[in-house]
Amino acid sequence: MTNYINFLTHQLKGWPKQNYYLFYFSLGCQLMTLVNAPITWVTVITFIGTTLGVLCVLAINAAKSVNGWLGILSAICFIIAGLNAKNYLSILEQLAYVITLDIPVLLSANWNVNMAAKIRHFTVKSWTIAILATIAVYLVSGSLIGRFTDDPRPWIDAISFSISLTAGVICFLRFNNQYFWWLASGLAQLVLWFVSFRQGSATLAMAINSSIYLINDVLAFTISPWYNEKERQRVTAQESAYAKSIGLE
Repeated sequence: MTNYINFLTHQLKGWPKQNYYLFYFSLGCQLMTLVNAPITWVTVITFIGTTLGVLCVLAINAAKSVNGWLGILSAICFIIAGLNAKNYLSILEQLAYVITLDIPVLLSANWNVNMAAKIRHFTVKSWTIAILATIAVYLVSGSLIGRFTDDPRPWIDAISFSISLTAGVICFLRFNNQYFWWLASGLAQLVLWFVSFRQGSATLAMAINSSIYLINDVLAFTISPWYNEKERQRVTAQESAYAKSIGLE
């Protein structure tokens, strides 16, 4: 257990410095949002979820597998916020992340040992499958959630859900093209939670959180190992050295 805790601690180190700056900026924004409104159990849970959620996406940005635990913990908080706002597909979205990304990451040696060295790229066939899958999930989920629940924003909810679900699968399969989906997902979630806030169904913190996700996605195209070859080589060397020090290589 001690070795595993040390491993998780190591996974929080060695990120691009911009990732740390963005986390502290996000933490400051969320703290101001928390204290400038009535503090309720919903706002506290949302604050915890958004803080862990930002750490999770920054971990993915840095190609670090600690995002598995961060994703599960933040998902629990976001599910509670989604229930309160009646954004039911946002709940399924979090469950989908847990099933398709968080748990597999925790169980996968490909993610837990030097993931940066195993990044892949889409082919034409991969692009086609991913786009068609996103459209299919959007049409099916929007129809079902609008018919069987009282979700006040079924098609906005469905856009966010379909893009995010596909992004989670692409991410676990180690394709860097995931960030086109994450960027679209961030825009969709920003619209969803801003509309929810304007309609009195959610706190502003969730909309702010989506904005931070968008900034993270833009950073990924510039300084992340997923796209930056120099950073990928640095992280690969760092992780190889760490793996050797604990006897994994």
